[in-house]
Amino acid sequence: MTGNGTGNVEALREEIRRTRVELGETMELLAARADVKARLRESAEQAKGRMLEHAAQTMARVRGQATGKARLAREQAAGKARLARAQGTAVRRGPMPWAVVAVGAVAAAVVLLIVRGRHR
Repeated sequence: MTGNGTGNVEALREEIRRTRVELGETMELLAARADVKARLRESAEQAKGRMLEHAAQTMARVRGQATGKARLAREQAAGKARLARAQGTAVRRGPMPWAVVAVGAVAAAVVLLIVRGRHR
C-alpha cells in the first residue's frame, strides 16, 4: 500500500476486471443452457453419429456373414459338381446294360404285336 492510495485503486481495478471476465463466462454458459434449439441440434447430431456408427458396424457384420455363407455355398456347389461329374463319367465309361436294352426291345415287339392284332 502506497501513501497516496493508488495501490488500493489498482487492486480494485484488477478485481473488477477479473469479476467482469468471470461474469462474462457465466453469462455465456447460461445463454448456452437457455438455447434449447441449439442443445436439441447438438443432441440430435450426437444421436445421428451414434446411429451411423452402429449402422456401419451392423453392415460390416452382415457383409462378413454373407461372405462366409457365399463361400460355403460355392464350396458345396463345387463339391456337388465334382461328384456329378465323377458319377456322370462312370456311367458313360461303364458297359451298356444289355439286359435293359433286351427288355426294351421285347417290350417294343409286344406293343407292336398288340397294335397290329387290333387292326386286323
